[in-house]
Amino acid sequence: MRKDASLYSIDGSSLSGASSDEPLTDRLNRVLEMLRAEFPHAVDIGLEFDGKLHAHIDVRGGEEVCGVESKLPNLGEGMFTQIAHGATPHHPFFHRISSVVEG
Repeated sequence: MRKDASLYSIDGSSLSGASSDEPLTDRLNRVLEMLRAEFPHAVDIGLEFDGKLHAHIDVRGGEEVCGVESKLPNLGEGMFTQIAHGATPHHPFFHRISSVVEG
């Protein structure tokens, strides 16, 4: 029996641009490295999947929020969309900027 190692979206359609040559872990690490290089002063940077892949960038100062929000849409050929900010869970003095990661 042939095994299918293709990536599919939630609705079952094949993901565009998904390369079978590059493992998913490598692609996710590349996204994290890009964010860490662009935002070295971030307290924490992480990815979360809940049907969509989200990137979370936590910063200490409220003045850093605008800088992160303005840079995110231009990174990775526009792969960061639906950018929002709010409180960081369990860290009342941090600020979290989140976005959906496309592609």
